[in-house]
Amino acid sequence: MKIPEYIRPLQAEFEKHAIPENAFQMKKYMKSRFEFFGIKSPLRRELYGKHTSQFGLIPADQREEIVHWCWEAPQREWQYFAMEFLGKEVKKVNKEIIVLYEFMIVKKSWWDTIDFISANLVGPYLQKFIEQIPHRTTKWMNSDNMWLQRTCLLFQLRYKNRTDTELLISFIHQLEGSNEFFIRKAIGWALREYSKTDPDFVVRFVRENSLSGLSEREALKWLKNKGKLM
Repeated sequence: MKIPEYIRPLQAEFEKHAIPENAFQMKKYMKSRFEFFGIKSPLRRELYGKHTSQFGLIPADQREEIVHWCWEAPQREWQYFAMEFLGKEVKKVNKEIIVLYEFMIVKKSWWDTIDFISANLVGPYLQKFIEQIPHRTTKWMNSDNMWLQRTCLLFQLRYKNRTDTELLISFIHQLEGSNEFFIRKAIGWALREYSKTDPDFVVRFVRENSLSGLSEREALKWLKNKGKLM
C-alpha cells in the first residue's frame, strides 16, 4: 500500500528515533501481537507536535486513506498515531466517521487501541449524534465481536453524571455471563468509573447482582482505595 505523502515525514522521524531495545520489550508486553519502533509515549507525542506544527492534522479529504494505511502498517505506533490524531478533531467529525471507527475497532484489535477509541472517539461521537446510540449499540452487542461489545461498555467512561445508567446496566446484564477476561474487566471498569459520580448506585448494583469476581473487584476498587467502602 503506497505511503501517503502526509505520512512520509513522520515515517522518517519514527525510523530515526526507533529504539530496538524498547521495541523488544513493548512487543513482549503486547504478547508478541504487534511490532514496534520502540518509541515511548513522551517522545512519540513530541514527534507528533513537530509533525503537526509543520503539516497540520490529518487532512480531512485523506482521512480514510491515511487511517487505513496506518492500520495496515506493522508497527503499533502507527495505529496510536491514527487514533490519537483523530482524537484531536473529534468535535468536528461528521456522522459517517463511525464507519471508520468501527473499522479501527475490529481490525488489529487489542485493549490498547480499543480503550482509547471507546472513550475518546466513540464516546464523544455518540454524545454528538445521540440518535445513533440505539442502532449502533444494538448492532455491536449482537455482533459476537468482543471488542465491539467492550466498546459498548466503555464509551460512556467520561460521561460522569450524563451516563445513561439504564443503557449501561442493560449491556452488563447481556454480558455478565461472559467468560472473556476483557469483557469482565470492562464491566468492572465502567462501574468503577461511575462510582466516582454515584457511589451508592454502584454499591447497590454490585450487591444486588451476581457479577464475576473480577468485575466486582474492579467495580469497587476505587471506593475501597479511597476508604469509602468498608
